[in-house]
Amino acid sequence: MLSKPVYVLGTGLSHDGSACLLKDGRIAVAIEKERLTRVKHDGGNDTVAIEYCLDAEGIELEDVAVVVQNALHSTFRHGNDWFRGPRLLTKDCPTPVVTISHHLAHAYGAFYSSPFDTAAVLVVDGSGSSFDDCIDLDGAEAQAPPAPELEHAYFEKDSYYLFENGVCRPRYKDFSPWGYDLKEGPLDSVGTLHSIGGLYWAASVYCFRNFSDAGKLMGLAPYGRDGAHDGQIFDLRDGRVFLRYDWTRRMNRPARTQEEFKEHFQYYADFAKWVQKETERAILYMVNERYRMAPADNLAYSGGVALNAVANRRIVEEGPFANVYLQPSAGDNGIALGCAYYGWIEALKQPRVRHDGGTCFGRRYDPCETAAALGRFRDRIAWREETDVIRRAAELLSRGKVIGWFQNGAEFGPRALGNRSILASPGIPGLRDFINAKIKYREDFRPFAPAVLDYRARDFFETEVSSPYMILVAPVRPERRKELSEVTHVDGSARVQTVSKEMYPMLFDLLEAYQQRTGLPALLNTSLNKRGMPIVETAAEAVELLLSTELDAMVIGSTIVTRKGDGN
Repeated sequence: MLSKPVYVLGTGLSHDGSACLLKDGRIAVAIEKERLTRVKHDGGNDTVAIEYCLDAEGIELEDVAVVVQNALHSTFRHGNDWFRGPRLLTKDCPTPVVTISHHLAHAYGAFYSSPFDTAAVLVVDGSGSSFDDCIDLDGAEAQAPPAPELEHAYFEKDSYYLFENGVCRPRYKDFSPWGYDLKEGPLDSVGTLHSIGGLYWAASVYCFRNFSDAGKLMGLAPYGRDGAHDGQIFDLRDGRVFLRYDWTRRMNRPARTQEEFKEHFQYYADFAKWVQKETERAILYMVNERYRMAPADNLAYSGGVALNAVANRRIVEEGPFANVYLQPSAGDNGIALGCAYYGWIEALKQPRVRHDGGTCFGRRYDPCETAAALGRFRDRIAWREETDVIRRAAELLSRGKVIGWFQNGAEFGPRALGNRSILASPGIPGLRDFINAKIKYREDFRPFAPAVLDYRARDFFETEVSSPYMILVAPVRPERRKELSEVTHVDGSARVQTVSKEMYPMLFDLLEAYQQRTGLPALLNTSLNKRGMPIVETAAEAVELLLSTELDAMVIGSTIVTRKGDGN
């Protein structure tokens, strides 16, 4: 008789909330809350995300062996408005509930999704748990607050761990006071004082009026000029990073409207370049200092700052670690994964089950659900089942068409990697501007990434490492830039996704079919959404996106959907 599977539920209630369900130590399903509520970066109450995971596996909460949770700035001792309504995990919950602190959740998510047997783990973000909420202080050299009565006001800004022989050993933790009420100039400090993530968020607000647009800053920076700003943003000393605040007083021109940003584009680009350059300097200093303190061959890297693809390349190429794993869901959406792994390893004392490196943890929708979704829009769409959808999609792409690509379960994390993507030719002039203006509805300076066959990547990009998660940049080889004009940024770089047959078989086959037609082994790949919208989760949402943009077609499984009257 087969034994019942053992389930562990992890849940994160920070911004970018999420839930993850392990089945016998492997990720069975995971979802970001925003994909369900359709509110970008949604967090707080985790009921809808937990229910999605339980429903996908056909189980109830009482079937779960243990739940592990984390909420930034709360250990759940009492509720707060952030939870926004009743949770499933009440005092009457039939399942044991364990609470862990923020950076520890990041660390478990990074290590146990990595390929390493032993590794150092570095976590860097805007703000973690408060000193008095941290459960990972034993054995760590910690920069403590000056007095016990202030422990609640000091928060994690970076942490360093060693995972060896199945044991997590905290080695170093840096704390600083919360910064919002201690700003010294018109550039507001977001998060913990002296944190790299806090500075990057503040710069995002300064340029784009929104802290959640930090990723745009990396795309804006290459348009900036060297030398437009002098001086240093950070003081780097004693193994720590300190944000200087003297320079913030002269930053008195925050972009209050999009028109103001456009009018003074060069000013904001110069500022972004300076911030990016200084951020890279600070990160490399920290990486080297932590390695010096506790060397290791391997590094797993997480926290919101680990999404900076430009800095990541420098860590890989210039840092002291022989091997670097960049967690694809490095931001707070990955907290649920770390909580779930903590439950399996620490709460249940089970042996590690190695992760296969995949990122597609969303549920798969059956053909009946897809047919029902298409039927809802029958007056506005036409669709056709294809016997060879790969060949037909490659034909459309070779003709300059822009298609949506909806396959299997959705990716977990901020990047569309081949299951919820918008795809186009990487070398037809004008396509980048068209997609930005007519499909994504976003700023024209923002670049797109190439998805490239893994065995051809070195022919087109100056890189010696694989990049399956699209969180590393690489220079495009000069002789290839014309062929890849729509995915080559202004500085000659690209945020590369290397596609293997094992990880993304359908996208791999499509790339090979496109290569046979055009000679190019790459496609422009961006997320299946438009500005301000979470990545599409359901087939109905995919059709709605087709109808609200100038996409030429939406490929859902083996079905190609077009607007009625369009000839594709």
